[in-house]
Amino acid sequence: MIEKFLYFIGSFFITLFNKSVISLGKFSIFQLEVIKLLFSKKFRTKETLKQMEIIGVNSFAVIFLTAFFTGMVEAIQLYDGFKRFGIENFMGYTIFLSVCKELGPVFASLMVISRAVSSMAAELGTMRVTEQIDALDVMAVNSKHYLVLPKIIATIISLPLLILIFDAIANIGSYLISVYVLSINPHAYLNTIQQFATFSNFTDGLIKGLVFGYLISAIGTYTGYNTRGGAKGVGQSTTIAVVISSIVIFIADYVISAILII
Repeated sequence: MIEKFLYFIGSFFITLFNKSVISLGKFSIFQLEVIKLLFSKKFRTKETLKQMEIIGVNSFAVIFLTAFFTGMVEAIQLYDGFKRFGIENFMGYTIFLSVCKELGPVFASLMVISRAVSSMAAELGTMRVTEQIDALDVMAVNSKHYLVLPKIIATIISLPLLILIFDAIANIGSYLISVYVLSINPHAYLNTIQQFATFSNFTDGLIKGLVFGYLISAIGTYTGYNTRGGAKGVGQSTTIAVVISSIVIFIADYVISAILII
């Protein structure tokens, strides 16, 4: 009985490991093909700008709302802890640092995943199951260059810009709550930011934005491009793209933070 149980557990993990390695290998080959196209053919400038509008401009509203309320909530939560030690006037830099280095890149990426990456996975998945991608390949049009590359480039460009917007709006929200609701001294709040803020506080978040932009767009396009199974498969691909992208963001955030802090 014990031997059968151990055999079941072992076979399960071996199968899972093999499938993961195979999937990672296919994903890597797909990305190498796309990266190769980046250097071998001209950009589709018009389509890339269109995707930047879809991914970046159309995400502004959700980024604005998320950032504003994130800043307000963080101010309220930190105030309780800082007040216990009588240092509530030092909240400014703490909020500024946490937003620019962590909350901005992560939350902005999650919003883009939910609004744009899910959309690109569904779009490519629908094109795959309706054989539109196959039709492009039959007409000797490189479907990866035509459909995938503009989305990846647009996301890499758009996400850092959205992160800058998130940082600005979140800090404005936290400032308004701190000064006009929590009665923090506005000069003390701003002075801590001016005194301790460094250029790296911005650049670290932007570096994360570039990496996150590539990762989430690569996962979204790969999942959608390789959809199988009709309408049901499109739904599954969209779900997989959102879930995996979100998990990868948190893993990448830790890795990049650990590297940048060294």
